[in-house]
Amino acid sequence: MKALVYRGDHKISLEEKSKPVILKPTDAIVRVVKTTICGTDLGIYKGKNLYMKEGTTLGHEGIGVIEEIGNSVSQFKVGDKVIISCITSCGSCSYCKKQLYAHCEDGGWILGHMIDGVQAEYVRVPHADNSLHRIPDTIDDDVAVMISDILPTGHEIGVQYGNVKPGDSIAIVGAGPVGMSVLLTAQFYSPGIIIVIDMDDNRLEMAKQFGATHTINSGKVNPKDAVLAIVGKEGVDVAIEAVGIPQTWDLCQDIVKPGGNIANVGVHGQKVDFQIQDLWIKNLTITTGLVNTNTTPMLLKAVATKKLPLKRLVTHYFKLSEIEKAYEVFLNAAKENSMKVIINAD
Repeated sequence: MKALVYRGDHKISLEEKSKPVILKPTDAIVRVVKTTICGTDLGIYKGKNLYMKEGTTLGHEGIGVIEEIGNSVSQFKVGDKVIISCITSCGSCSYCKKQLYAHCEDGGWILGHMIDGVQAEYVRVPHADNSLHRIPDTIDDDVAVMISDILPTGHEIGVQYGNVKPGDSIAIVGAGPVGMSVLLTAQFYSPGIIIVIDMDDNRLEMAKQFGATHTINSGKVNPKDAVLAIVGKEGVDVAIEAVGIPQTWDLCQDIVKPGGNIANVGVHGQKVDFQIQDLWIKNLTITTGLVNTNTTPMLLKAVATKKLPLKRLVTHYFKLSEIEKAYEVFLNAAKENSMKVIINAD
């Protein structure tokens, strides 16, 4: 089968690999119908995860059709169309019992990371009963791909961890796919002011269409001054970091008010400075996290209402045989006006 393989820092290649097989009775083999590229995949490509084993198939987001199941799989059958969760969960370890599926003792973020992932024709999904979600007929396949990772990530790590409440003022720093997912799901909780900050005017225009009350191009104005001009000198109730670089983390520290929340969603590849000498007195709550996907079932119901314009996040389509080109486009997102790419099976 074809698979996109990690070959070291800044090295990926589409190669022929053996089709995966059932290794444990809880496994399922899924024929991948659609996948996509995550910013985390770009981080692997750029060398953020140099511990990765060469030869690993990349990718952790996608949908497919079950081709084979192990003897212990009881919730799914061959032929089911499913969302492949970015997080693998055994369902029975101490972390899973607390719904901290990201830290499952026999799972977590392993697809495309510690074991072969979904940017391939087929993938083996461990603990299938807890790591797949059946796709209802009411959800478009392209939209279903977004529920693998970006939508629950934005909702859980940005909105829920940020404790967004009715009437709050919130600032989302970063208008990429996850930032947009924060924007969409934050509106479940009726914040009063939603500020989206980015350097890409196209993304900011989309953010307005998706419900942002204000947008700020941080490449054209001082973003701190612009935020404080909107909400007042104390700052926002919730600052959500959705990029993963020191500058955006610093901005969140600068714009959050006393008693507020900073929710870090971005994946950081280098250290940042925590201004504890200024912030110790502000009674802040600061959260970090890897998505648990515990809200995925609820999000499936929300998406089925067709009130979330998730399909508009898709800007490019490729075939699996073109996936290296897809990476080039996503690596140059601003130039290519790329938000989310869909890679279809050949």
